[in-house]
Amino acid sequence: MAHEYAELDALKSNFNIETGDTSRDTMLQSVLTAASRGIDTSTGRRFWLDEEPTARTFRTRGRIACAEDGGERLLLDDIGAAPALVETGSASSWTDVTDYEPGPDNALVRGRPITSLAVPGRWATSQRVRVVARWGWPQVPDEIRQAALIQAARLYRRKDSPEGVAGSAEWGVVRLSRRDPDVWALIEHFILPGFG
Repeated sequence: MAHEYAELDALKSNFNIETGDTSRDTMLQSVLTAASRGIDTSTGRRFWLDEEPTARTFRTRGRIACAEDGGERLLLDDIGAAPALVETGSASSWTDVTDYEPGPDNALVRGRPITSLAVPGRWATSQRVRVVARWGWPQVPDEIRQAALIQAARLYRRKDSPEGVAGSAEWGVVRLSRRDPDVWALIEHFILPGFG
């Protein structure tokens, strides 16, 4: 499964292609996958949820942020479901952490990922943290779904615009922009710092 951010039938609908017409499905599926992976690359994150929990280990150095209440938050990769296990320690000895607070507040209820954990006084003394969780987003945001459809349609039409140039009887020859402004406007606020 390639984890596309929009459905093939929705893309077909954009081109007024009947759902029963499968003659272009391979090409449409290919551009939909490419558009979805392009969004991943541009934002520095992925918007699908792992099926099973897996462990990831983080060094705390450079991942601690001061919270507004004066506490410390450990910044993590996107977690799309409540963590199954949080531990501190090293490869030979791990200690369970049960008194953590996920952040931001109510993230999963709003369809957003958990991106940090707060534990009173714990992170400053820990060098490594292991988290077992389902990584990714709990659901694909509407903006990402729409951006994938727009970008997939653009990629599909690309076969008719070699070298990035499109022609029109009304406007003549037009050079296509490198980045679609509508796609960028939809994904811009999802970009992690250091990406894009």
